Amino acid sequence: MTNKVCLVTGVGGATGAAISRRFARDGYRVAMLARNRDRLERMEKEISGSKSYVCDVGDRDVLARTIAAIRSDLGQPHVLVHNAVSATFGTFLDADPTELERNFRVNTTALLYLARALAPDMIASGSGAIVVTGNTSSFRGVPNYALFAPTKAAQRILAESLARDLGPKRVHVAYVTIDGSIDSPWLSEGGRTPPAWHPPPADWTRARDDWFVDPDAIAEEVFHVAHQHPSAWAFDLVIRPFAEKW
Repeated sequence: MTNKVCLVTGVGGATGAAISRRFARDGYRVAMLARNRDRLERMEKEISGSKSYVCDVGDRDVLARTIAAIRSDLGQPHVLVHNAVSATFGTFLDADPTELERNFRVNTTALLYLARALAPDMIASGSGAIVVTGNTSSFRGVPNYALFAPTKAAQRILAESLARDLGPKRVHVAYVTIDGSIDSPWLSEGGRTPPAWHPPPADWTRARDDWFVDPDAIAEEVFHVAHQHPSAWAFDLVIRPFAEKW
């Protein structure tokens, strides 16, 4: 596995970092993309076999240069995990419409450009995986997600188009929907409180682990999906804490 490369976008302190650690643990060279240079440099020191790249995936010129640098430094990525997300929360009357375009560039257009850049070599090698992390906004719209949900729905439909195209060419594409709040470092320690846009359940006094999704558990599922046997590939995978209402 030491010759395999995994490209992960949106490497923050929670899901992206956990995914990077999981692939590195299996011998992958991991290209970690994010906008925060300091955090990336810290994680590069912590994760063996990783290399960080400061990149705004919403800027296609910067993204193209970053992909070229990764190929030069590490080789051709065998796995792509598109975890970067741009989110705006507000009703259609209150939120800034320009944020819809920004969200679309990061969530959907970046996936298109990444797939166009990486899939041809995956096809040529007869193997590879593209995994996208999403949430239930890709299936439904609610008032406060008016400028976010449309971009996630488009992202999921694009991923499905890729899956139908690339599957017969032995490249696996999957969409992992995370239905729940992710246990992130920026949440308060102790009895963690939910984000303002995620109303707490009536019995929020229960243990926090009942409600927050563990980033390492997400990473394990992403890694599993990327390595499924070709006779049993999944496209839609929905994961949620056991106490989450759905």
